[in-house]
Amino acid sequence: MVYQIDINCDMGESFGAYVIGHDEEVIRYVTSANVACGFHGGDPIVMRHTVRLAKRHNVAVGAHPGFPDLMGFGRRNMGLTREEARDYMTYQIGALRAFCNSEKIELQHVKAHGALYNMAVEDPDLAAGIVESVKDFSPVPIVLVLAKSNLQKICENAGLRVGREAFADRAYNPEGTLVSRRVPGAVIKDTQQIQERVLHIAKESKVLSLQGKPVDLGRVDSICVHGDNPEAVAIVAAIRSAFSKEAIAVAPLGRFI
Repeated sequence: MVYQIDINCDMGESFGAYVIGHDEEVIRYVTSANVACGFHGGDPIVMRHTVRLAKRHNVAVGAHPGFPDLMGFGRRNMGLTREEARDYMTYQIGALRAFCNSEKIELQHVKAHGALYNMAVEDPDLAAGIVESVKDFSPVPIVLVLAKSNLQKICENAGLRVGREAFADRAYNPEGTLVSRRVPGAVIKDTQQIQERVLHIAKESKVLSLQGKPVDLGRVDSICVHGDNPEAVAIVAAIRSAFSKEAIAVAPLGRFI
């Protein structure tokens, strides 16, 4: 199966005196940027800079809201109500939307970050909070979700435009969820392995789990690379190279969803 596909990366996660990721280099290879909104990373200065950087490189912008957990980088589980999830999302999306408006660029999508993303796959209240928040915005942005997950079904049933993503640099469990970062091998850094994975995903909609079993992902619209992966630049460059050799068209989500 070959079609248009997006490459997204988490960006704008630096804050204050702390630099996270390699945004200036990564931006040259991706088609969509998930911009941190200040809760798990990022700050107002970094948010505007990242929006401007994306605009300069013709990369689409999405909000990347997470748990209010700067010390844990948004990767620690938190117990939120549906209302809390909705309002935390709205607060962060609204902040990035303001910078997009100021720089005259569209907010293309929303993608929850870290533990919020992973928990929403299993927790219907968190998923409902995400849906309610996104639907409050006009125009309603695309929601980027784990392909073939419960979150995808909930968003589709709510009538939202959904981008289905797979992960280039994260290992999968047999049921299609992501392997915990605490497990050895959860984060993949080998570019040759990643090239093989993304081509298999793009052509066959399948990926091998950490246990070596094939996982059916259904249709995949976007490939994600984590910006804080030490090999992020090499990874996104390798993905673009692999897609180019196979004549797989790369484009932002908004062009085909």
